[in-house]
Amino acid sequence: MRKALLLFISLIAFTVCTHAADIKSIGVPYVQNYTKALYQSGNQNWSITRDEHGIMYFGNSDGLLTFDGKYWQSYRMPNGLIVRSVAADGKGKMYSGGFGEFGYWENNKNGSLKYHSLTQLVPKKYQPVNEEVWKIYIDKGQVIFQSFGSIYIYSNGKITVVKGLYPFLFLYKVSGRYFVEQVNKGLFELKDSKLTYIEGSDKIGNSGVLSILPLPHSKFLIGTARNGLFMYDGKQITAWANQADDFLKTYQLNNGVMFSGKYIAYGTILNGVIIIDTAGNVVQHINKSSGLQNNTVLSLFIDNEQNLWAGLDNGIDRIEVNSPLYFYFDKSGRFGTVYSSIIFNNKIYLGTNQGLFYSDWVENGNKRLFQSFDFNLIPGSQGQVWELSLQDGRLLCGHNSGTFQVNGNTLSKITGISGGWTLKKLNANQLIQGTYTGLVFYKKDNAGNWAFDHKLEGFGEPSRYVEQDNKGEVWVSHAYKGIYRVTLTADLKKAAAVKYYDKKAGLPGSYNINVFNLDNRIVFSSDSGFYVYDDISDRFSKYQQLNKMLGTFSSSNKIIPALGKKYWFINHGRVALADFSTAGKLSIDSNRFSILDGRMVKGYENISRINSAIYLISVDDGFVILNDEDALLRNDIKLPPVLIRRIENITDRVTPITDDGDQKDIEISYAQNNIRISYSLPFYRQEKVKFQYYLEGYSKQWSDWSTQTQKEFTNLNQGSYTFKVRAKINEENVSPETTLAFTILAPWYAGKIAVFCYIVLIIVAYLLATKYYQLKLKRHQHNIHEKLHKEKEEFLKQEAIINEQEIVKIKNEQLQADLASKSRELANSAMNIVYKNELLQKISDEIAHLKDSHGKPLAEEQLRRIQKVIDEGMTDDRDWNIFESSFNEAHENFFKKLKSDHPDLVPNDLKLCAYLRMNMSSKEMASLLNISLRGVEIRRYRLRKKLNLEHDKNLVEFLIEL
Repeated sequence: MRKALLLFISLIAFTVCTHAADIKSIGVPYVQNYTKALYQSGNQNWSITRDEHGIMYFGNSDGLLTFDGKYWQSYRMPNGLIVRSVAADGKGKMYSGGFGEFGYWENNKNGSLKYHSLTQLVPKKYQPVNEEVWKIYIDKGQVIFQSFGSIYIYSNGKITVVKGLYPFLFLYKVSGRYFVEQVNKGLFELKDSKLTYIEGSDKIGNSGVLSILPLPHSKFLIGTARNGLFMYDGKQITAWANQADDFLKTYQLNNGVMFSGKYIAYGTILNGVIIIDTAGNVVQHINKSSGLQNNTVLSLFIDNEQNLWAGLDNGIDRIEVNSPLYFYFDKSGRFGTVYSSIIFNNKIYLGTNQGLFYSDWVENGNKRLFQSFDFNLIPGSQGQVWELSLQDGRLLCGHNSGTFQVNGNTLSKITGISGGWTLKKLNANQLIQGTYTGLVFYKKDNAGNWAFDHKLEGFGEPSRYVEQDNKGEVWVSHAYKGIYRVTLTADLKKAAAVKYYDKKAGLPGSYNINVFNLDNRIVFSSDSGFYVYDDISDRFSKYQQLNKMLGTFSSSNKIIPALGKKYWFINHGRVALADFSTAGKLSIDSNRFSILDGRMVKGYENISRINSAIYLISVDDGFVILNDEDALLRNDIKLPPVLIRRIENITDRVTPITDDGDQKDIEISYAQNNIRISYSLPFYRQEKVKFQYYLEGYSKQWSDWSTQTQKEFTNLNQGSYTFKVRAKINEENVSPETTLAFTILAPWYAGKIAVFCYIVLIIVAYLLATKYYQLKLKRHQHNIHEKLHKEKEEFLKQEAIINEQEIVKIKNEQLQADLASKSRELANSAMNIVYKNELLQKISDEIAHLKDSHGKPLAEEQLRRIQKVIDEGMTDDRDWNIFESSFNEAHENFFKKLKSDHPDLVPNDLKLCAYLRMNMSSKEMASLLNISLRGVEIRRYRLRKKLNLEHDKNLVEFLIEL
C-alpha cells in the first residue's frame, strides 16, 4: 500500500515539475499564514519534511508538529525538548532530533505517533549525548544524525560515531554526496564514515556554510551566511556573482532549497525569502511587508506541489511559488481602497477612493533586482475614482469630479459632469457614459482624443450600467432601483422615449438589477438569476438555460468581458471565469480563484486584460496579476488520496478509537456504534476542496459533494462496513478513492458466548418448564380432586342445610300449626269462659224470676246460695290459670315480659292485656272480667297510664308488638 502511494506521489511530483510555470517577478505569490494561534504549538519551526502520505512534519520548539491539510497535531518529545530536525523514511517512520536525544516516531496500534529513542545504541564511550541534533538524512538503509560535535550513523540496529578534529557546523546531502563544514577548517566530504577535505574550501571564509544545493553538470552551489554564494565544480570553488549576492550578504543567508530544476529559494535571518534562477537573476522577494509573518526564516522545504514551506521564528508560512496569481498589497494604506486598475504605456494605474495613483511597469524582458512599485498620486486626481477605461489608445478616468484623460502622470479634464461610472463604445467615433445625473456622449477630435459632445436631454437618472442592444436601444441600470429603456433620437441629442421596468414587467424586483452584454445579447442580473427581455411581449423572463449552466453563479451581480468568449462572473464577492467557446456548453471555473473571494470592492469589481493571458484584478488594498495560461496548467495536477485521520466514538463523550486510517481489522464494540470519521486531503493549495463519501453496508449511494471533513454515523448495526471517501477540486480533478474497512461487533447479548448461554438457558428453561408443567399438572389434578371433594362436601353440607331447613320449616309449620291450635284452643277456652259466664249470668237473671211449686218466688236464702254458686263460677281462678298457661304457650311468656318491663301491673291488668292482645271486644272482655263495659274502658285508660303510652300510640298494637 505504501509503495503504491510512494509511486503515486512520485508521479505527481513529475507531473508538477514538468508543467511548472515560470515564477513572476511582479507582485508576490500567495502566502498562506499558519499562526501559532492556529497550530497551537511553539513559535519557532526549525525543520520541515513530508511523509509518504503527504502529511507535513515540523520540528517545533514545543515538539513534533504535524499537518495534513486540515488538522494540526502536536507531540511532545521526552522532557519537552525542542525538535531541531526531522526526516521521513517513506516507510512509516519519522526521525527527529533534539538536545541529547534522537530517535524515531511510529504509529502505535491506535494510530497515534509514539517516540522511540535510539540514543541508548550510542557506544558508551560517546555517551551521554549532550548536543543538539541539527540534521537528519536517510539514505540506503542508514540514517545519519548530525550534531555540532558528532555524526551518528544508524544502520542495522547499530550506531557508528564519526568525530572530527574540530566542531562541525552543518551536514548536507547533495546528489547522493555528503558535505560538512568543520569550523574554521573548511569543507569536508563524508565517505564511508571518513571525512575528506575539499581542496580550496578555505575560499568560502569562516562565516559558515548554511546551504549546499545541486546545479546542472554535477556542480554545487554553496551558500554562506555573510560571504555570498560559491560554485563548486568538483575540482575548485569559485565565487558566483549574481543579483542576490549583496542582498544575501547583508541580510544573512540561513538556508536554501532548489525546486522546479531552475529556481533556488534562500531564507534569510533578517529579510524573509529571496528566489533566484540558475542564471543568478532575482525573480522574487517575499518578506513580512509582502505577506510573511516573520522575516527570520529558520527552515525551508519544497513539496511535490511546488509549495515553498517556510519555518519561521514565529509561525509557519506556505508560499505558492507556482501559483498563477501574484499579489501586491498596500500594507501602509497609502492609496486606500482600489476600485479600478489598468496597465497602459508601461505604467500601472490604480483608481482608488483617494485618487489616481501610478507606478512604472517593467516588461518581463527587463530584469532588475526586486521588481517593486513606487506608487504616486497624479496631481489633481484627489477624490473618488470610479473607472479606468482604455478607448482607442486613450486612457480615460471616470471620477467623482468629472471625466479626465490620463497622459502619463498628468490629467486633462474632458468634462466636469460628476460621477463617471461607466464608459461604453457607442460606435467608432462615439462613447456613451453613465453618470450620477444621466447619460453623457463623447466624440473623437481631429487628434484622436476623446472630447465631450453633449449630455442627453430628457433623461437624468443615475446611470450605473449602460448597454446598447442590436436595435440601438440604450438600456440603463439605475444606480439603485429598476431598469430603463431609452430610445434615442436620430441625432442622439434627446431621449425620444423612456420606459421604466420593475417587478410589474416580470423582473424579480426593483432593486439590484443590472444590465450587461453577454456574447452580443443583453442580459439582466438579479439575486434570483439572469433575465432576458422579449420585445414582443415587452416583458422579462428568466434566462433558464444560462442560469442552469451557471449554477450558484446564476445570481452574479456583475459580468466582465475577458478574452474571446470568456467572461468573468462576480457573485457578490465570489469570482468565476466562464468559457462560452463551445456552442451549447459552458465551462465555469471558480475554485482556482477562491483566493479572491471577498477581496474585491463589492459592486465595483474590476478585472482588466493586459494581454491574451494576463489579467489585472483590483482588490481592496492592491491588485492581483493572473496568468491564465499558468492557471490552466494546474488543471493537470493529480490529486493524492484522501487520508482517513481518525475514528472517534461519540456515543457518550468523544473518545478516539483509532488515529490510523491504514489500520486493518478495525473492530468497534457495539457500545460505541456512534462514530465520527475525520478525513483530509494532503493537498496544500488555496483551493476549495470538496469531499464525497459512501459507507458500504449503510448508505445507498455516494453523498453530495461537501467541504465537510468529517462524517458522523449513529446507531450502526452489527456487521462489516467499508467507508469510501474521495476529494475534488476545480470541479474536475477527483482523487482516488480511499477505503477503510471496519466491523461493528455484535452487542454483548448477541455474541458467541451470549448465544451459547442463551442455548444453555433455553435448555434449562425447557427442562424447568417441563418439570414445572408436570408439577403444575399434578397440582392441578390434586386441586381438581380437592375441588371435587370440597364440592362434594359442600353439596352434602348444602343438602344437610337444606334438609335441616326443611326440618326447621316442618317444625316451624308444626309450631305454627300448634300455635294456631293453641290459639284456637285459647280462643275456644276464652269463648267457653265467656259462654260459661254469659250462661251463668243468664241463670242468675232467670233465678230472680223463678217461683216454687206454689207459684211463689224462691226464698232469698236460696237465691243467695244459688247466686253465690253462680258468682263463684264466674270468678273461678282455675279458668284464668288455664287461660294464662295456654296464653303463655301461644305467646311466648307474654306475661313474664310484660311484668318484667312493667312490674307495677296487677293481675287484672295482666288479664286485660291478654284479652287486648287477643283483640277481644269490650263486651267479651267485660264478660270475662265480670265488669261492665264502662269498667272495661276505665281499666283500659288506667292500663295506658301504667304502660306510659303516648297519646297517639294504639294500645292493642303495642301489646301485639310486645
